Amino acid sequence: MECHVVTGPAAAGKSTYGRALAEQAGAVLLDSDAVSERLVRAGLELAGTDPDDRDSADYKRAYREAVYATLFDLARSHLGRLPVVIVGPFTREGGELDWPRRLEQALGLVPRLHFVWCDPDQRRQRIAARGEARDRPKLEDWAGYLASCREERPLWPHHFVDTSSR
Repeated sequence: MECHVVTGPAAAGKSTYGRALAEQAGAVLLDSDAVSERLVRAGLELAGTDPDDRDSADYKRAYREAVYATLFDLARSHLGRLPVVIVGPFTREGGELDWPRRLEQALGLVPRLHFVWCDPDQRRQRIAARGEARDRPKLEDWAGYLASCREERPLWPHHFVDTSSR
């Protein structure tokens, strides 16, 4: 079976691209936001923290690896019979040369890697337009948020998708 992993910064168009890719391939779509949103919100509320937090060090320490591991577990459960498209930021991983090898170990096959990108100003407009409460901290400190993002293309081979004109 084939597996595609779609990466990139917030509002670059990962989910839109991933949906189109999944439809074209007849694949199961596993988008990190859709797969984890309700559970993450419930956990954050139970912990007495902001249920819209997706950028703090506490959120990343508690949820980042668990969300990604869940995506990989779900992908493996489908890959024996269906193609899969996984969508998530995986921004830190873009700077890790060995990530494709680790990903192959986690999935049990060599995935096709895609990097979706667009101009940061356009991403800011898209984030504002979608009106998600979890994006509020990004917009309130856009310069700080951008400084925390990896803007460079991944170090590993990938299919580059520029959605700036869309």
